[in-house]
Amino acid sequence: MGVLTRVIAGLALCALPLSTWAQCGGGFNAFKSGLAAEATTRGIAKDTANAFLSGVQQDPKVLRADRAQGVFQRPFIDFSRRLISQNRIDAGRANARKYNSIFDQIEQRYGVDRHVLLAFWAFETDYGAFQGDFNTANALVTLAHDCRRPELFRPQVFATMELFAQGGFDPRRTTGAWAGEIGMVQMLPQDILINGVDGDGDGAVRLKTSVPDALMSGGKMLQHLGWRAGEPWLQEVTVPAQMDWSLSGLGTVMTAQDWQERGVRARSGSLSNLPASLILPQGHKGPAFLAYPNFNVYFEWNQSFTYVLTAAYFATRLDGAQIYDAGKPDTGLDGAAMKRLQSKLQARGHNVGKIDGILGAGTRAAVQAEQKRLGLPADAWPTPALLNKL
Repeated sequence: MGVLTRVIAGLALCALPLSTWAQCGGGFNAFKSGLAAEATTRGIAKDTANAFLSGVQQDPKVLRADRAQGVFQRPFIDFSRRLISQNRIDAGRANARKYNSIFDQIEQRYGVDRHVLLAFWAFETDYGAFQGDFNTANALVTLAHDCRRPELFRPQVFATMELFAQGGFDPRRTTGAWAGEIGMVQMLPQDILINGVDGDGDGAVRLKTSVPDALMSGGKMLQHLGWRAGEPWLQEVTVPAQMDWSLSGLGTVMTAQDWQERGVRARSGSLSNLPASLILPQGHKGPAFLAYPNFNVYFEWNQSFTYVLTAAYFATRLDGAQIYDAGKPDTGLDGAAMKRLQSKLQARGHNVGKIDGILGAGTRAAVQAEQKRLGLPADAWPTPALLNKL
């Protein structure tokens, strides 16, 4: 997907306060000079910083890509059907067989289920086929200079300089996604520094060309982010016609027995004896899932709720789960109506973040609170009825 919503683990080399240098904006060359000066205080050789930055250019295509993420306005059913195809399933299972020994090592060493990595590999780059053609150095410096999220991208620039100093990055030739992710599973420079693995034993970490390197690095990163070995991450369930829908959402965690007492049942097999949250991505009349602790790790990889749920569900499909029951969800809101709803929610004091027409975690929580206040089914699915009542 190449969409930077990932939460980045901090590094000691990124510990200086943000106020030390101008953090964004201004003339691009002056901004690069500030990066070079700061790099030397972080232990990066002056010649290394200057060589890295000498040919870096601002890339307006990166900024356009950063502002054009309309795909995330799609509801779960549309989004998941768009991303999951029989070809991707077949290719995933073929890759599972082809790299069986690599996945065996990953599961033994890092405890990450192969189907989880296969799903990320599929969605991020179509199993390595489309890794992005943006110059990574240009992209990261452009986004650090832009004032939307400099606190995320500026540290990535210095991490990339570290990779350059180690011989693992070419600022002129290394390419990837518009937001700076590199390789088959799209890892950011800080992640590569922390979790890069030489999986094929050739003495280098090559995430663009080596499948063992890419998959093992992805497995190590998921372990680093908190993946729990041998545990499920998502399970489709059925829900009763009536229950307290305000219990749905990631904010409520209960045991399998608690959910069973409320009429929630596994669609196949049995519920896992783990804490879980009930997820209703399109309300109580649509698909339903229980999310186990490992599901939360997905948000450390990507913070889009729809993307995370689709990736987690696709991993269960690759593992043999049946196609989810889409049900008959109530009609939702298009992008323009969702923005109107977010504005109304914000006016009522709810923190919905940016007014962007995307049904993210903040908007879901606000919708659920207003549904409960208004006596509507509090399932966090915004409908025209809710918008009209507001």
